Amino acid sequence: MDYIEVNIVPEKAPDQEVLDTIIALLSEQPFESFAETENGVSAYMPQNLFVEKEVVETLNSIRRLVGIKWEINSIAGQNWNKTWEENYRPVTIAGRCYIRAPFHSSLPEMEYEILIEPKMSFGTAHHETTSMMIEMLLDEDVKGKDVLDMGCGTGVLAILASKMGAGNILAVDNDEWAYENALENVAKNECRNVMVKWGDEKAIGNQKFDLILANINRNILLLQLEHYIAALNPGGKIFLSGFYEKDIPVLLDKAKPFHYHLIKKQTKNHWAAIAISR
Repeated sequence: MDYIEVNIVPEKAPDQEVLDTIIALLSEQPFESFAETENGVSAYMPQNLFVEKEVVETLNSIRRLVGIKWEINSIAGQNWNKTWEENYRPVTIAGRCYIRAPFHSSLPEMEYEILIEPKMSFGTAHHETTSMMIEMLLDEDVKGKDVLDMGCGTGVLAILASKMGAGNILAVDNDEWAYENALENVAKNECRNVMVKWGDEKAIGNQKFDLILANINRNILLLQLEHYIAALNPGGKIFLSGFYEKDIPVLLDKAKPFHYHLIKKQTKNHWAAIAISR
């Protein structure tokens, strides 16, 4: 899959607040990831989701606020993968979960070891949202519980849930590249209780779950939260991430009519992860 890269450089030396503002406004577009650079911010989205007029309108609104220059580039999928793999590092979360690529050494003494093929799929645990979701999952007793991983990316959360003894697990992503990568990673980790589906919230069907994991972005979560709640068994929990700490009240307001409330919160570098339950 080809990607679009948008490089944004503020006209004045940016502070963290300016960078956060830029990323927050860009989040209204279907960018999958952001990287703070020496001079500003780089944002990435799949080529097939790129609508130049809409992206430029967002960039112009940012320029009116903080003053920026930008450039838009196309990145071939093959070249992106090569860069991704060359820069991929193993990650240890909470001293318990070790996530590595096939070209890294194994750590058999680690409680959980997950093998991830480092392709262009979100969920390698390098991003704050993924690491926080992993930390919350590690604190949860999932033995025998049915789990849904929405926007599964690499499948890392579904794989960890499987290794922790979960029951049936459904992993869903609407990106074909992520779907194929998740299938590959599930097979590499021999997780026979994980089913990977290509699709959106409709892929849930009539299935019910004890735990739902959704690390996506604020706008998608707001659109789909009602579907997650409908798919949750009584007494179940929903873990959400992919948004900033300032977005927590908006998500809680969305859950309030269904009598769901905050039971846990984590933050890291302005990003947030929350757990809600009825």
